Amino acid sequence: MRRILPRPWLSAVLLALWLLLAVSLAPGQWLLGAVFAVAIPLATRSLAPEPFRLDRPLSALRLAMVVLWDIVVSNVEVAVRILGPESAIHPRFVRVPLAIRSPAGVAALAGIVTMTPGTVSADIAADRSWLLVHAFDAPDEAALVARIKARYEAPLLEIFR
Repeated sequence: MRRILPRPWLSAVLLALWLLLAVSLAPGQWLLGAVFAVAIPLATRSLAPEPFRLDRPLSALRLAMVVLWDIVVSNVEVAVRILGPESAIHPRFVRVPLAIRSPAGVAALAGIVTMTPGTVSADIAADRSWLLVHAFDAPDEAALVARIKARYEAPLLEIFR
């Protein structure tokens, strides 16, 4: 079964989306949707990320709460900086050394940094040894690095070990 449908959930979603986009339940649309639902996952099988098991769901939930809180707080901080004097803003690029090596963990960290207002992941070293982050306001580079490592990377290390 896995040879024909390597990712059955993706196939089901593709079929459903095809039928929704076609706005028809005609047999021909079902057939064409089924062809796409089988062909696309087969063609993209090599691009699929490494599967991982979430062994620490409570750690993931705690991290999600921290990220949501940081998004809200960062929105307010960025708004205050934007409305204040321009001379009070200290933008910079910062290299954050990484202890996490899991591709999924590094991608999650880069996504978290990007979702948090005021910071954007700009680059990842090929060997995953550092993450380049652009900060809208970072007067203290070491404090930014310490915050990212403590609030985001440490829980991700626990989740993706």
